Amino acid sequence: MIAVNDKIRAKVDALPDCPGVYRWKDKDGKIIYVGKAVNLKNRVRSYVREDKNRSPKVAAMIRHADDLDITMTATEMEALILECNLIKELHPKYNISLRDDKSYPYVKITNEEWPRLFITRNMRRNDGAHYFGPFTDVGSLHTTLRLLRRHYPIRTCRSMRVDRPCLQYHLHFCCAPCRGGCTREAYDAIVKGLCDIFEGRSTSLVKSLQKDMAAASDALDFEKAAELRDKIRAIQSVQQRQNIVAKEGDCDVVGMARDGEHTGLEVFYIRFGRMVGKENFNIPDSAGETDASILSGFIKDYYGADGAGAPKEILVPVLPDDAALLTEWLSRKRGSDVRLYVPERGFKRRLKDMARANAEKYLSDKKLQWEYRDAREQGALRTLQEKLRLPRLPERMECFDISHNQGAETTGSMAVFQGGRPAKSEYRKFKLRTTQGTPDDFKSMAEVMSRRYGHEKDWPQPDLIVLDGGLGQLHAALPVIRAAGCTAPVIGLAKRMEEIYTEDGGDVPVVLDRHDPALQLLQYIRDEAHRFVITYHRQWTAKRNAESVLDHIPGIGPTRRNALWRAFRSFDDMKNASVDELAQVRGMNRRAAESVYRFFRMGKDERQMVVQGLGAALETPEETKAES
Repeated sequence: MIAVNDKIRAKVDALPDCPGVYRWKDKDGKIIYVGKAVNLKNRVRSYVREDKNRSPKVAAMIRHADDLDITMTATEMEALILECNLIKELHPKYNISLRDDKSYPYVKITNEEWPRLFITRNMRRNDGAHYFGPFTDVGSLHTTLRLLRRHYPIRTCRSMRVDRPCLQYHLHFCCAPCRGGCTREAYDAIVKGLCDIFEGRSTSLVKSLQKDMAAASDALDFEKAAELRDKIRAIQSVQQRQNIVAKEGDCDVVGMARDGEHTGLEVFYIRFGRMVGKENFNIPDSAGETDASILSGFIKDYYGADGAGAPKEILVPVLPDDAALLTEWLSRKRGSDVRLYVPERGFKRRLKDMARANAEKYLSDKKLQWEYRDAREQGALRTLQEKLRLPRLPERMECFDISHNQGAETTGSMAVFQGGRPAKSEYRKFKLRTTQGTPDDFKSMAEVMSRRYGHEKDWPQPDLIVLDGGLGQLHAALPVIRAAGCTAPVIGLAKRMEEIYTEDGGDVPVVLDRHDPALQLLQYIRDEAHRFVITYHRQWTAKRNAESVLDHIPGIGPTRRNALWRAFRSFDDMKNASVDELAQVRGMNRRAAESVYRFFRMGKDERQMVVQGLGAALETPEETKAES
């Protein structure tokens, strides 16, 4: 067995012979991998055995593993469902992760007496509604729907219990079935016409618009002609049948290409016999994975969030290791049978080959981009080392910025770049303590340096420290950094002329050409630190603004605060209320009502004392006398 700590070894020896989910954790308790197993003991033991053919990714995962956790399940299907949910929730480092719960929209026509039309990303197969999609061009979809509703005025409202037609009727977007604006037969014809449009069966609307466009062009009304042209394109983007598809049916076609450490995937979406879109995926660090295991991870991640949107057929280049289990799982999520298979001949074989060819082209294009980016980033790092006279290549750079509102809600941020690229998991934010209420950027920067390099010594040490600011920030930060024992070079990047001030350069800055990749890299990390701190500052400010001033009155908690808002609706009503009226509010008592009553009759300075936590300002003379 390979070297693992005693805690892991004891847990592996005690594993049960049953299905379940296992989770590898690092030394910080963070889950780095989630997997399922038919037999937990056999599966997990395979990780700790000596294996010369082990993939580099698995080897790295085991090196970083510090603990093991399991969840037993009754069946392998339950284990699969739990595994997918955990991967989507936790995004473990060593699991295949393709997207962040992204889902494409569908057009839904409901199964009601008077059907409605709207866009949804939540597809349910068992509700009897008509779904069309998915649509990858969301902008064209919205444009198309606005146009279609002028020709097919279907309702979009949730309720038909109204006294009069809504605004949509007056804008000619709805035929107002709620008030008898059309007959049932006419409304059914509208719904059928829309379904025909989305299924590609009707071209009458496009032909009519083309005729109008030609007439507008002949009349030299080119603005109207251009508008009609855009409308036609929008409809065709969701309606027209692609030339490569000649048969009816719903399916996803998965193509795969591999090149060294990377795997490229291409997915064609075919609905109602037409291609409605495609999507590309890149899976890095997959050299030690088989095609079957990659596809298994892809299917679980890709369809885990929106399994109801899975088509009837999924065409793949090879069957995943657990194809039967995945088929059963997808069928459950869809609510009907899903077929997962490898086409060997005919039209679907040609679709599979086309997807593979597109995946190869995507991967080759990405490889050129990576090579160019790597060369540019390494060149930028070497230039920085040369121009700034750094002792070593700045592989790890940390950049700091400060944000406040006239001294209020003062926050700091640290952005981290590894090898010239953002390492967003390493970003940190700071809520400052010493400068709240005082707009002092230099003192704020010194506090951030003290906390980062004085207290957080377990974090990796940087090769270069970048400060957002000039000489002032540099002089404020340097003594604190050196006192903490950090010897990394420190620079200040001034915004006005993008001047770089160094520790040994005095008042003379280093000036790089604005087109130099080295300067652009510094600007990038500086902008990342600024974006991060501004986001945090806005979140803190929004939270503060959302706080009710009532929260600072003694005796008023969330329950009483909400009850007061329900009773009075405004500060003016609350301010003008008597003690008896306040005491009658549900959950209030006499003492709490008197506190609220006195609060609204205080002067500005007294009220500020209460907000700052000096609650004695609300004590009655009798209470003060009794305490004395």
